[in-house]
Amino acid sequence: MEQDTEKMNSELPSEGHSSSSKVVQSVDWEGRKREGLKFFVFLVAASIFGFVGGVTAPSFSKMLHEQSNLFSRGPAGENPEKNGKPGRQEATSSDDEVIVDLVERNAAGVVSIVISKDVPKVRNFFQSPFFFDPFNTREQGSRDSGVTEKQQVGNGSGFLVSPDGLLVTNKHVVSDTAAEYTVITSDGKEHSARVLGRDPMHDIAILKIDGNDFPSLDLGDSDRMKVGQTVIAIGNPLGEFANSVTRGIISGVQREVSAGSGSGRSEQLSGIFQTDAAINPGNSGGPLFNLSGEVIGVNVAMARGAENIAFALPINQVKRSVEQVKASGKISTPYIGVRYLILNETIAKENNLPLDHGALVIRGEKMTDFAVIPGSPADKAGIMENDILLSIDGAKIDEKHQLANLISEKNVNDEVTVEVWHKGETKQVKVKLEERK
Repeated sequence: MEQDTEKMNSELPSEGHSSSSKVVQSVDWEGRKREGLKFFVFLVAASIFGFVGGVTAPSFSKMLHEQSNLFSRGPAGENPEKNGKPGRQEATSSDDEVIVDLVERNAAGVVSIVISKDVPKVRNFFQSPFFFDPFNTREQGSRDSGVTEKQQVGNGSGFLVSPDGLLVTNKHVVSDTAAEYTVITSDGKEHSARVLGRDPMHDIAILKIDGNDFPSLDLGDSDRMKVGQTVIAIGNPLGEFANSVTRGIISGVQREVSAGSGSGRSEQLSGIFQTDAAINPGNSGGPLFNLSGEVIGVNVAMARGAENIAFALPINQVKRSVEQVKASGKISTPYIGVRYLILNETIAKENNLPLDHGALVIRGEKMTDFAVIPGSPADKAGIMENDILLSIDGAKIDEKHQLANLISEKNVNDEVTVEVWHKGETKQVKVKLEERK
């Protein structure tokens, strides 16, 4: 309709010059008023937008700059503008910072242990490839020269637990009483070490080096560790790479494993951690940390023929030995004096036993492997072969709560109450624990 109206007005016949002039003047005045109003509105709008633009321009520019950087980067962290040429931007996560800080604070408290021993010096008689002997008259092989020489025969790891040089390692690292042990601290200094105690129940030994102001480590609470928590191992793998750091998680708790050494010895380890942190020969005795930098385990074994399956003794199994050595200079371990088999449902069914838990007192394979050691606390208390020990001070004995572990929590000279199944009857027996010799 607007187009039709405009067209119709333009086609109206003229009614004289004066009349037409008045109409034109009237139209021009109204147009000027409208143009002036538009200009005023334009000035107001321009002022408003100018003010807003001045305030927001820096933030908007920064946003554009960040967006341009984001889209100009390639794969994660890559920044072509770093140092004026293509490169990769250094990136760290909060976890990385925690671990780096942990290592910087605690690595100095981790030591390497070198095992040396006098061994026979062997004379070699292998034929030289440059010696011509067509009749092969020279003896080939080796012969004991009758002379000994000191050689390095093994290595391990350990960690300091007091500023005066007390340190923890595995018992199997320092099991040879005829060997000499040298501790190498993180600064490369060598210290002659002496063994103060070997725990017969756990794979733990306490050593001492002379000196003061050593950087000792803090011991945590291993009972609070849960499956999935991050752990850090520091040690001397293969005896070559001192203070190597590996990272993993707690893969399992309360594991029971039989750990063997190259010399044929084996030991039953119970209540221990499983971890996927890389543990190798030479790591034995080194610390396993939580992310707070506290030692919560002692690295002890790895699974042969498998990847990322290693084990550590919970530090709460170690604390008692450390405190005993600090107080008395030795490790005192209580014992009850029986050989036993832990019962479960399968064993009970196969042997027609009335109970599926407890420790069945039985003799060993040899005639001298008595079920009850003569003169032991158990013998004095009247415990006999084929008895079943059900509990110690109310703590049930089963596969998860071994008799040896329950006894190791006690002290020498403690009197404990043992619940005993004897020939169909249950009775309470008082046993005074003695020190294992």
